[in-house]
Amino acid sequence: MKKFPIALQVYSVRDDLEKDFYGTLKKVKELGYDGVEFAGLYGNAPADIRAWCAELELVPISAHVPFVDMMENPDLLADYAAIGCKYVAIPYLTEEYRPGAEKFDEVIAGAKVLGEKAKALGMQLLYHNHDFEFLKVDGKYALDILYDTVPADLLATELDTCWVNVGGEDPAGYVRKYSGRAPLVHLKDFVGSKAENMYALIGIDNGGATADAKAFEFRPVGYGKQDWYGILNASEDAGAEWVVVEQDQPSIDRTPLQCAELSVNYLRTLI
Repeated sequence: MKKFPIALQVYSVRDDLEKDFYGTLKKVKELGYDGVEFAGLYGNAPADIRAWCAELELVPISAHVPFVDMMENPDLLADYAAIGCKYVAIPYLTEEYRPGAEKFDEVIAGAKVLGEKAKALGMQLLYHNHDFEFLKVDGKYALDILYDTVPADLLATELDTCWVNVGGEDPAGYVRKYSGRAPLVHLKDFVGSKAENMYALIGIDNGGATADAKAFEFRPVGYGKQDWYGILNASEDAGAEWVVVEQDQPSIDRTPLQCAELSVNYLRTLI
């Protein structure tokens, strides 16, 4: 199996990052990660972050930047280009922009605009899915409509293997479906199945409702129900360059950094 470089989506350790950005990056490197994917800069200057990553020999591979923020200010992408990110991803859609809602067409049109902007900056735009893109529109998944409508040179995939599974599809099969268009693959483990209010676990406020961990819970990679051998083989077949660990909430009585350590240690037994 290919020895993939492994990045951490640092949203996984966001509380640590907010308290000590540099120190948390240093810990992530010490855990054995090769790179990071950002989700906000916490007020730090792009030049400083680039310098810290270079000092720590930690590759700033990509960033998640909200769709609405990028559309309102496309120059935001330049900050991530200045850091050295090769990729920038649309990470999540609020309800009015989701498939079946009034503004989903704006996402498709906007992805073309943002894809061109990213390309001009030497970056590639990605789309990071959840489960709601597995709504069928005229018999076809909205996620596939998005990728079929926006040219591959403007929009590549960042398939989140947890949410593909929750959406009812086989993660390995879906990664292979987008061979040649899947430079980054999100590795996320879980137990349980699709449940009411599970998005509370990713920090989405649903009127104060809480998620039921007995029905659905995120886990470190290798500690849940995902077939990682199959997913990693599919990632290799699809031509992925990096795999990215993400755990939206810690579990099994571990801290976020401890969960991140369990994930990378498990992956090192496979790749």
